[in-house]
Amino acid sequence: MDAATTTKLRELFQTKLNGAMRLYLDTCARCGVCVEACHVYASVPQLRYSAVGRAEVIRKIFKRYFKLQGKITPWLGEVLPIDDQTLASVYDAAWSCTGCRRCMSWCPFGIDTQMIMSIAKLLLIGADKEPKLLTMLSDMSIAKGQGVEQTKESFDQAVLNLAPEIEAIWPARPDGPTISVGAMGANVLYVALAGKHSIVPAAAIMNAAGEKWTLSRFEAVNFAAFLGEPKKMQLIARRIHDEAIRLQAKEVVIVECGTAFRVMKFMSGYHPFKVSAFVELIARYIGEGRIHLDRSRLADTLTYHDPCQIARNGGVIEEPRYVISHLTDNFVELSPNKENNWCCGGGGGLVAMGEKEFRMASARVKAEQMKASGAQVICTACENCHTQLTELNEHYKVGMKVEFLSHLVARALAKPPAKA
Repeated sequence: MDAATTTKLRELFQTKLNGAMRLYLDTCARCGVCVEACHVYASVPQLRYSAVGRAEVIRKIFKRYFKLQGKITPWLGEVLPIDDQTLASVYDAAWSCTGCRRCMSWCPFGIDTQMIMSIAKLLLIGADKEPKLLTMLSDMSIAKGQGVEQTKESFDQAVLNLAPEIEAIWPARPDGPTISVGAMGANVLYVALAGKHSIVPAAAIMNAAGEKWTLSRFEAVNFAAFLGEPKKMQLIARRIHDEAIRLQAKEVVIVECGTAFRVMKFMSGYHPFKVSAFVELIARYIGEGRIHLDRSRLADTLTYHDPCQIARNGGVIEEPRYVISHLTDNFVELSPNKENNWCCGGGGGLVAMGEKEFRMASARVKAEQMKASGAQVICTACENCHTQLTELNEHYKVGMKVEFLSHLVARALAKPPAKA
């Protein structure tokens, strides 16, 4: 690596050194509590796959260039220079971590490994050694957003063609269209993913609730958040923000996608509208008596996987269980669960990148947890989690059905009980 690149990467590193980051890099008791918290280490017990093992790679670079001893006498301490060999270790650390932050909840100092890994990802981008697939997906997402006016007519028509499938779940609305795109003054602007599976059941649920809603012309997914590129992440999030402002929407509801929800809710600045995960909206409809569910539609024993970005990192924990309590009495919890739940192993961009061999090996503990529940069906409220759980189910022959929680709700929609 040439001196100019080393200098550039050192300067990139320095841009991340705010007070919190310096605290995380300066503080580690080497107590080892976080080691057992990581699903990767629990499945593949190598220290490089522990939270502290990953953080130490970045911590040693920090000591080399930003601590006095490392600058003056680097040979006396545990330090790493910025070179090609070190960047290989940086890549291994960054892309074996899903950013689930389970380790942070175990750490007595609350050290945020995901923040430390943001340095790793920024260094890789600066050295042109990041996963190129995620860069391509991020750039495609930005380009699609910039060209939305050119594709608007064909997109809108494709969405309107979904009306019969929505009406097959819930009857056509007498007071408005079955589905609309980009309508002004909606109470809810629903932001979906590519694919009708994220639109049809949600539309049926909102129509059953009598909601005044409209569909966003943008996808919820934010590939730049996985990549660790803050400027691109903000560009992708900003288009949804601006659309909601233009349409005068009261609330932006994010499809079952953990990272998309967390980015819009917590990582994209102030919004003059409410931001909710779709499962929160469903829980609200049930609590207000706006939708009713028929428990007889689901006979099998059900369990629920808490997506890391929605639950542990987003605080949406009890709402899914409230919804499930209206779906079935045959519910069993995974163990552990809620904010302590094991990550599925597919987050942080790993599903988007493929990486199936690593994902299967590093999430063995998740498959064992699924099997130990004894449930016949596992549901979740995140697209990446659904993909990963489906592949784990097949790889480890767990023998469960994997469902989106919203799909279970849509299939259980029923008319309100007749008044006595």
